[in-house]
Amino acid sequence: MAMRMTILALVLALVLMPLLSRAVDIGRVRQLAAGHNVTSILVFGDSSVDPGNNNILQTTFKGNFPPYGKNFFDGRSTGRFSNGRLATDFIAEAIGYTKIVPAFLDPNLKPADLLHGVSFASAASGYDDLTANLSSVLSVSNQLQYFRHYLIHLRKFIGVRKTNDIIKNAVFVISMGTNDFLQNYYLQSIRSKQFTPEEYQNYLVSCMSHDIEQMHRLGATRLVLVGVPPVGCMPLVKTLMDKTTCVDSYNKVAFSLNSKIRKKLASIKATLRMKVAFVDAYGIVQNAVNNPTLYDIDETSKGCCGTGAIEYGDSCKGLSTCTDPTKYVFWDAVHPTEKMYKIIADEALKSLSVELLS
Repeated sequence: MAMRMTILALVLALVLMPLLSRAVDIGRVRQLAAGHNVTSILVFGDSSVDPGNNNILQTTFKGNFPPYGKNFFDGRSTGRFSNGRLATDFIAEAIGYTKIVPAFLDPNLKPADLLHGVSFASAASGYDDLTANLSSVLSVSNQLQYFRHYLIHLRKFIGVRKTNDIIKNAVFVISMGTNDFLQNYYLQSIRSKQFTPEEYQNYLVSCMSHDIEQMHRLGATRLVLVGVPPVGCMPLVKTLMDKTTCVDSYNKVAFSLNSKIRKKLASIKATLRMKVAFVDAYGIVQNAVNNPTLYDIDETSKGCCGTGAIEYGDSCKGLSTCTDPTKYVFWDAVHPTEKMYKIIADEALKSLSVELLS
């Protein structure tokens, strides 16, 4: 009997080891953040990090209605394209000042909310300004302009010196790139008439580099950049391509873009002397799709909203959802569930701790 119990314990240890290895020591993260005076998170990007800026824009790319927000605080639909919080919300909570990163364009935003950071991100945006313009959302150029407005408001509230200190120690987060290829290259085929996939990747990386240089000029010293996920595994892409498995050609393009991004980040780190961390969203999502049992996930091929095959944004409005989103990788046919965002956030916190706060 004792031998059986020992064997059972060993088996359980082996099964749980991958899960335990992903655990993040929140206490350690907060200790490091406090030791490096990190009190603010400033976010730029697309729907993966937009907490509701698109709500006030004249665009159809919104998520401020049910069933979005089903598992958010009080079940509110804030504009986040998920059932709950985003990765940046979990990062903010880990640092210890707030449980969410608010949208800068939120009409209810108070001066005190500016102290611990905001998001300028806009769903359907991308590194290429044309991507945002096609959907009437905020391009990165627009987002940086709003960041300048943020600085003006913060200086009025706490003064120039304290503002400079907050920005110098803040963690800047960039998360985008999916829409550039999905919307701008493949679905609407505008850039595909001008660039080969590799040429467009190079163009996007040059845009990204320019954006980071702008942030650096405005005071950024710490950056977390989230890579492009495996686009070919999105339920919408598989439906449009009539595939039951991930679309390899799309994934290869995303993987290649990430490789170019990482190479450029190494150069930026050296030339601008910024602390830079890369979050491998591609590897994280692909691992969940390929090994769902490691994450206690059952469904990887479809989203939780509607049929899960094609609905997202406005087409998801008012539809029924799955019973338990924690068993799903995708909330709708494009965006991850809160659970997946938490997994991505945990990996981001590891990278942040090692690369930015070590």
